[in-house]
Amino acid sequence: MSNNYDCIVLGVGAMGSSTVYDLAAKRGQKVLGLEKFDIPHAEGSSHGVNRVIRLAYYEDPSYVPLMRRAYELWEEIEELAGEKLLYRIGSIDAAPAGHEVFEGSLESCLVHDIPHEVLNHDQVNQRFPGYRMPPGHMALLQQDGGFLLAERSIVAYVNASLAAGAEIHARESVLSWEPTGDGVLVHTDRAEYTAEKLVITAGAWTAGMVPSLAELAVPERQVLAWLQPEDPMLFTPENFPVFNAYFDEGRYYGFPVFGIPGFKIGKYHHLEEVADPDQMGKGVTREDEEILRSATAKYFPKANGNVMTMATCMFTNSPDEHFIIGVLPNHPQVSVAAGFSGHGFKFASVVGEIMGDLATRGETPHDIELLRLDRF
Repeated sequence: MSNNYDCIVLGVGAMGSSTVYDLAAKRGQKVLGLEKFDIPHAEGSSHGVNRVIRLAYYEDPSYVPLMRRAYELWEEIEELAGEKLLYRIGSIDAAPAGHEVFEGSLESCLVHDIPHEVLNHDQVNQRFPGYRMPPGHMALLQQDGGFLLAERSIVAYVNASLAAGAEIHARESVLSWEPTGDGVLVHTDRAEYTAEKLVITAGAWTAGMVPSLAELAVPERQVLAWLQPEDPMLFTPENFPVFNAYFDEGRYYGFPVFGIPGFKIGKYHHLEEVADPDQMGKGVTREDEEILRSATAKYFPKANGNVMTMATCMFTNSPDEHFIIGVLPNHPQVSVAAGFSGHGFKFASVVGEIMGDLATRGETPHDIELLRLDRF
């Protein structure tokens, strides 16, 4: 086969697989996706069974239109794959009254007319007995929230991309890339490839591909635990909405029992460990477990049973924790999506569409003002 393409996508995780699909299936491009690990894999940020999706968005109301489009595109790939990927079981955003997690979520619902309920701590605990929300906490319940199947979503996009004629290579490491006039030349450990356009969706490995982003897309070690509930019925998807909650110990997120026999919990910015993605330890410690178990014991006590599984993953944080999306200023044929800061997976479907726009048109009709690369 020819080693020349319309577009090459570096990194075929959540963002990259969606981008390859958009370019190949919707724009008729000849596309090559390059992934240094397996597809899917557990080395980066897109594994661990599931990821939270929430329409109420405390981080900034301007995410909501993107989130609405993301829901439409998740439903589209579900139908194409013939597989359920999005589970709408409700989402809870909770914090002390006046805290940004609750107030920002409420604001996004009011600004964008999102159906929601406001609950005090007693109402949360009575309605969802798996919770023990502390006094003074307020919660926003939004019924469209829930979770996405992480690995299965990537598989769905990769299969759809291949069916549309894309070429995808796993276990092929990109060594370097360079501009060649209006195009690019990509060197891997297997071959060389040329293309008119390059899209970099390399997650924690972004800095290696775009050194100017080394201080703007910083990898961080994360840890997840699945703990066996003493009363599993309280933690089924029917009885336990996903949560994004701020407590005295920090901000936590979690899921009902699904896929692995345990309640799943993580703490944002776990131990605040900046990590080289190739050197980050994949093991977990008793300290890691205790951080997650202590919060479980206080706020979800009937879930604080035996460990079923623990796992590490990575955040790639931007300075303001908003995404980094744009065209490289000195190389208009190269676009990048990075710095998803632990809340990006749910947007993967629409990020693929945005990157397809940037690769083919150099701009997108989506409002990404908050996310623009040049804000830094």
